[in-house]
Amino acid sequence: MHIQPATPQDLDTIMPIIDEARLIMRETGNMTQWGNGYPSAEVILNDINNGHGFVCISEGGVVGYFCFIAGDNPEPTYDVIEGGAWLNDEPYGVIHRLASGRRAKGIARAAFDFAFTKTGTIRVDTHHDNLPMQNYLKKNGFAYCGVIYVNDGTPRDAFQKSIA
Repeated sequence: MHIQPATPQDLDTIMPIIDEARLIMRETGNMTQWGNGYPSAEVILNDINNGHGFVCISEGGVVGYFCFIAGDNPEPTYDVIEGGAWLNDEPYGVIHRLASGRRAKGIARAAFDFAFTKTGTIRVDTHHDNLPMQNYLKKNGFAYCGVIYVNDGTPRDAFQKSIA
């Protein structure tokens, strides 16, 4: 699998993957995450235009999407964490809007492997009902750190892994 920056031309391929990922969430009991049309095409285009949108390419086509941001404080909603603490205060990267459909396996692994080539510490949050993502994170060495609140005020379980 190959990771490359997404382009606005990829949007027509990305949005059906987002829709399928949302459907998979519902099938696995996650009934509220990515509700009300989130993430919209506008959100994805914003990721792309800011250089944070990436596509996973396999078998000649786009099979996954994620947003990756790195730096000293790429996610301000992570400034406050309840019921725990981050593992460290090192600069980190964050993955958001990780989406895959049923066409290919290994999207999460590819996205996180890519992110760890850019930074030694990754923080990520997910909905409490997103058990497939939580299981992936735990199986791959991410530690549960506590609860953060996203911009709309809803809680998310927060995880971190450092390899640095």
